[in-house]
Amino acid sequence: MKKLICIVVSLFIITNFTVISTAQEQPELGNWELGIKYIADDDSKPFLINEDGERVVEFYVHNTQMFEIEVSFAYEVPFDGVEDGPESEKIQAGENETFSLVIEDIDVYNFAANSVEEMKITASLVTRAGVQVLIPENQEAMADLKIPTIYSISVDIDDPVGPMNAGTDMILRVTVTNNGNIKDKVGEIDLSDNCPLMTLDNGLDKLLITDLEKDTSTTADLKITASQSHPRKNCKVEITVHSNGAMNAGSSKITEDETSVTVEPPLSGPTENEDNSDDEESITEVVDTSLPSSGISAILLSTCLALFYINNNRRKC
Repeated sequence: MKKLICIVVSLFIITNFTVISTAQEQPELGNWELGIKYIADDDSKPFLINEDGERVVEFYVHNTQMFEIEVSFAYEVPFDGVEDGPESEKIQAGENETFSLVIEDIDVYNFAANSVEEMKITASLVTRAGVQVLIPENQEAMADLKIPTIYSISVDIDDPVGPMNAGTDMILRVTVTNNGNIKDKVGEIDLSDNCPLMTLDNGLDKLLITDLEKDTSTTADLKITASQSHPRKNCKVEITVHSNGAMNAGSSKITEDETSVTVEPPLSGPTENEDNSDDEESITEVVDTSLPSSGISAILLSTCLALFYINNNRRKC
């Protein structure tokens, strides 16, 4: 009987020890929570990165238990971004603490518009009531980041290689480049100059119908004509182009460039009166220098021959 009682007591002690040990090994789960403050509380809506490649994402840790906890954080961000957030934080019992994760240094021009990739925050329980946690407790929260649509075009007008004369024309090459991250083209073109006697022949219609993929360019020729009466002057020529994509999106993205064109007086030639006077002078010079000289020689020669002939005839007689 004593043996039976000893066996029952031993089994009771062993069973209770096993239950206590198992309870001690199992952590208290569900007494803290990691979460992200989504836009309009909708986790399907991505966080839009701004054109500077930055975005701030707020997240929280809710401690529902009766002890202070310490939590460490790790981050994974897409698009080669750099993260700046807290490494660890202590959250008091019953508190809900909010923190900020700053995402920056994303080159949004290198990624296609509206590209979406996932970011992740991992929180790990470090201590509970100041006591180191032996068995890890980790929680994760995910959200999407989205690349913005950027319309950005640039225009460049070539500088002239030299001046132009009044009454002539000149061709300047105009280049438009799509620097944004989505297909675009020129929506409007504005031309201006500060010389009333100069005409800008808008031969840039090609730019209005050419689609530009990201990082591509197109060119067109601008013809400039100066009237015959144009004075000597340095004329400023300006061109402004509007992004068609931005116009359709209800915004305005413009770019401009300018150059200086020097107009010189027209090329001049000799007039008819000047040509005739020159001819007359040249003829007069020829008569003055050649005719008198040849006349004197002929007269002297003729006189000598006549005298010689007369003397010969007298001797014969």
